[in-house]
Amino acid sequence: MFHFSLPAAAGRWAFRLSVVSAITAALVLSGCSRQEAVQEPVRAVKVLTVGGSDVNVQGEYAAEVRARVESRLGFRVGGKLVQRQAEVGQRVSAGQVLAQIDAQDYQLGAQAALAQVAAAQTQRDLAWSDFKRYESLKAQSFISGAELERRETTLKAAEATLSQAKAQAQAQTNQAAYTRLSATAQGVVTAVEAEIGQVVSAGQPVVRLAHDGPRDAVFSVSEQAVLVFKVGQEMQAQLGSTGQRLKGRVREVGASADPVTRTYLVKLALEKAEQLPLGATVNVLAGHLPGSQAAAIKLPTSALRQDGAATAVWVLDEATMTVRSQAVQLGPIDGNQVVIASGLSAGQKVVTAGVHVLTAGQKVSEYGAVAKPVASGASQPTQR
Repeated sequence: MFHFSLPAAAGRWAFRLSVVSAITAALVLSGCSRQEAVQEPVRAVKVLTVGGSDVNVQGEYAAEVRARVESRLGFRVGGKLVQRQAEVGQRVSAGQVLAQIDAQDYQLGAQAALAQVAAAQTQRDLAWSDFKRYESLKAQSFISGAELERRETTLKAAEATLSQAKAQAQAQTNQAAYTRLSATAQGVVTAVEAEIGQVVSAGQPVVRLAHDGPRDAVFSVSEQAVLVFKVGQEMQAQLGSTGQRLKGRVREVGASADPVTRTYLVKLALEKAEQLPLGATVNVLAGHLPGSQAAAIKLPTSALRQDGAATAVWVLDEATMTVRSQAVQLGPIDGNQVVIASGLSAGQKVVTAGVHVLTAGQKVSEYGAVAKPVASGASQPTQR
């Protein structure tokens, strides 16, 4: 007995055909609905056309107000210091006694010299009397001319001895006077370098006196900057306590460096500053220091970025409106800008904002530029 299953086979083939048709339809539908790749938007950037401008590197130095003339006073003779009337900060007048040393030995020497003057005076008077008597005898022809000449020679020797004794007495008197140290001018005592009981030598500084009158601003500069300062150069200074502006002129530039700090001392003569307190701080403003240059290219710091080990900027190519990376060498800082030592030339356009979100070759537009209108009839892009 035979059974036929043809209708069941036909059902299986129909099911398979329907599955294939469904897959084919899904593939067709997916192909028709595929989106186009989204293009990266054109980013608007701020650009700066670089050009040359002068760079004036300025410096500010802290200076101290000092007297134009400052004397270190000492005794002209040595001895033991027995009195000191001067104190630091004391105002003194010219001729005022500041200190004294033991004058006993010098006074005794002066007295001995005066005694020698008295003895020489007596010898001279005796020689004078003898000469006058022998002169009278010669007039009466009682003595020869040679004898009179001997008496005259004795008189001249006595007069010379007297002159010598008077000079020695004056020197000893001066030595006694030198035991008092007096102020040479009106001013302020700024330092005391010896105390009572100390034995000082001739010329050893005992009191430091700042004379009244003109004032200087004194400051130190480095070896690299000292060549900028010239005698007679005008500068500005500002008083630290009140902000008062002062005019000054370089009066002196140190000829040699300090052996410890290796800096050079500069003295700025201040105008109309006689009343400034000694030791006050002023800020001296100096320009055209090393690093100053003419026609330098400067950029804001926001235009810089780090590209590996180098510093770079984005340069705009106006032909394609794309950006490219350009390595640069930096120079000194001028305010909020930095000087570009090399890598750029005048006339190039550099991106100054948003540099960290750009990539090489990216299309950009200038921020604030007017967009070009689309011509009529032009096809508009569509999205399927």
